Amino acid sequence: MYDLAIIWDWIAFCVRWLHVVTAMAWIGASFFFIALDLGLRKAPDMPNGVFGEEWQVHGGGFYHIQKYLVAPDNMPEHLIWHKWQSYITWVSGAALLMIVYWVGGELFLLDPNKAELSLFQGILISGGSLTIGWIAYDFMCKSKLGEHSTLLMLLLFALLVAMAWGYNQIFTGRAALLHLGAFTASIMTGNVFFQIMPNQRIVVADLKAGRKPDAKYGKIAKLRSTHNNYLTLPVVFLMLSNHYPLAFATEYSWIIASLIFLTGVTIRHYFNTMHATGTGPHWTWAATAILMILIAWLSTARGTDTYEEAMARDLTPFEQQYASAQGFEEAYDVVLGNCSMCHAREPAWDGIRWAPKGVVLETPSDVARYAEQIFLHAGVSTAMPPPNAIATMSAENRDTIVAWVRNAKSD
Repeated sequence: MYDLAIIWDWIAFCVRWLHVVTAMAWIGASFFFIALDLGLRKAPDMPNGVFGEEWQVHGGGFYHIQKYLVAPDNMPEHLIWHKWQSYITWVSGAALLMIVYWVGGELFLLDPNKAELSLFQGILISGGSLTIGWIAYDFMCKSKLGEHSTLLMLLLFALLVAMAWGYNQIFTGRAALLHLGAFTASIMTGNVFFQIMPNQRIVVADLKAGRKPDAKYGKIAKLRSTHNNYLTLPVVFLMLSNHYPLAFATEYSWIIASLIFLTGVTIRHYFNTMHATGTGPHWTWAATAILMILIAWLSTARGTDTYEEAMARDLTPFEQQYASAQGFEEAYDVVLGNCSMCHAREPAWDGIRWAPKGVVLETPSDVARYAEQIFLHAGVSTAMPPPNAIATMSAENRDTIVAWVRNAKSD
């Protein structure tokens, strides 16, 4: 049974690899077309219906690009649709969320110090909440608010702040920020699937039927694409945050996540303006720097329980499975002797202020909670502890960890 942990970890790795690759393709295409749109220039003798053109050089060749504001008079035989990058990014991200935060929910999703939820309840909240963002956002865009872009963005920001706070009340800090990223990414993919692509299909169908397409469909698609452009950088930050306890394992992690959305606006505003005019407003860099300094300051507030609180807390059924297994006491001593100087609530290792990745290994409940991670990183592999942290961890100690987890799985 314990071999399933290895297989499952490789499945997670492969899905994450796919997710990162498709995300790069989607983000790259998004940034490219926004820059292209803003860089279009008028030129004499442009074909009928062409809004602007741009010349680019790449890979030893020159590209002459022209944009039709509505559509060309005739449908070209070869038409590339930019949609699969978005779809596969979302599908692979949803699969990764299920693997890490649903299957591994007892460890990574639920925080017993915040809310007493069953794993099933946590999964329902996790999956159900991702639909709320799209429904609310789409409603606002289709209402009269859609005619007031600034007000619409402010209301979207308020929604994101509310979700950041809400997630932080029930999930682990790591899961809260990741779910906020998934919440936002679902809005972005919803834009592509429910608005941008259907509107483009209407335009193509009109062309094939010999009808003149309505310009409103292109405007709707452009609005949603622009929103995606401003949300991209915060989503990337949130997806990376699980590697940095300074972002997720602090008291004000939900405020940090909220402020990151403002940095996404300031950074993209600079580049979008630069693409359109040739120069960007430099105040945006000062604003971004101030926001990041504020974020760094907020990250100094600790958000974990104290050692005394952890010792007094009753073990969850998940933790009890490992704490009661044969070999736990021996494995616990190994972890304390080899891992706890860094993975502590107040690390003793110079230069480490927070436990790496927020993994604390001090109390029996701590060690039992992270049993499978210890098994993977310090049992069957030599990833931990780092070679220069302590004297080399002995093979006997690693065998002790493996035997303990194997016993827990076989019980």
